[in-house]
Amino acid sequence: MEEKNYTQPQYVEEEYDEIDIMELLRKLFKEWKLILKWCGIAAVVGLVIGFSLPKQYTVDSKLAPESVSRSGGGGLSSLASLAGISLGSMSTADAVYPELYPDIVNSTPFIVELFPVQVDFKNKKEVMTTDFYTYLKEYNKGPWWGGVMKAPFKVLGWFMGLFREKEEKVEGFASLNPRELTLEQEKIAKAIRKSIMLSVDKKTSIISLTVTAQDPKVAAKISDELIARLQTYVTNYRTEKSRQDLEYYETLYEESKAAYFESQQRYASYVDRNQGVILQRVKTEQERLQNEMNLNYQLYNACAQQLQTARAKVQQETPVFTVINPPQVPLQRAKPSKVKILFVSIFLGAMVAAVWILWGRDIIANFKKKDEEEVAPAKA
Repeated sequence: MEEKNYTQPQYVEEEYDEIDIMELLRKLFKEWKLILKWCGIAAVVGLVIGFSLPKQYTVDSKLAPESVSRSGGGGLSSLASLAGISLGSMSTADAVYPELYPDIVNSTPFIVELFPVQVDFKNKKEVMTTDFYTYLKEYNKGPWWGGVMKAPFKVLGWFMGLFREKEEKVEGFASLNPRELTLEQEKIAKAIRKSIMLSVDKKTSIISLTVTAQDPKVAAKISDELIARLQTYVTNYRTEKSRQDLEYYETLYEESKAAYFESQQRYASYVDRNQGVILQRVKTEQERLQNEMNLNYQLYNACAQQLQTARAKVQQETPVFTVINPPQVPLQRAKPSKVKILFVSIFLGAMVAAVWILWGRDIIANFKKKDEEEVAPAKA
């Protein structure tokens, strides 16, 4: 029997470049003065940024909307009941459901309605009152570097404007068309959208509204306006059909009332003129006028009942918003957090210094060495 020789597979040892953590730490420890220097520079930069950013105040509110479902049977429910079919369980969800509220609030027609809202704010220890549009345009502050970065573009725009046809500049919102905003109006609308955040919890349908402004009273005022306008929008939508029916029944009621009073007056006048007359044609005309009066009274009574029903339906379909957490004037600013900015700046400074010590200087030294090697043969 032949013996088979099995050879064990030979493993080729691969060389890996291992990172010596201790060596890196020793390298960093030797350059601790440089790291402290970078951290000090970063701390100064962080303080400059922290003190340059304007204060921002945030108002948080929470609402609980009433869930409404409308019967889907309509006029067929009575016919279906005759056939033994119940449509009571059939319902259609409201088209404007809470998940659409963020889109409604951020829509242009909704945003531009906030332009004329009057707000009170402090400007250099002086209490002032103006509309929200003017407040954002003239009194909203920005960091100092924003003006520095915009200066070249302003000069370029002024220079290019010399060669363009002069157009009539529209300022403010006196002539406002939500479908065609001016550049200034669009800028203010974007600023409002950035300051508003509305979210809806899909499980509980709780609406969370957050408004940020540079003045605490302005943030609280805009929060109140948003809640009121959102309630009005949803109420107008849900009760639109019922209000149209109410207007129709009010018209029918007034017409039937006038017809009944007129027929009543004709009947009374005819009876007064023909007292004691025993002619048959007089009795026939009297009965006709009385029947006409009774018919108009029945119509008048039916319209009055329908009018009361329509009024009750409008009240029934008017949604109710429960304000769980009403807007309150904040006492402390929400941002910027100077301590947070300082710690982040120091951390970034330390990271930049570490990268420079461990790899940056070596990479630059290698580039210089290659350049010197390329230059040396050229001179030779």
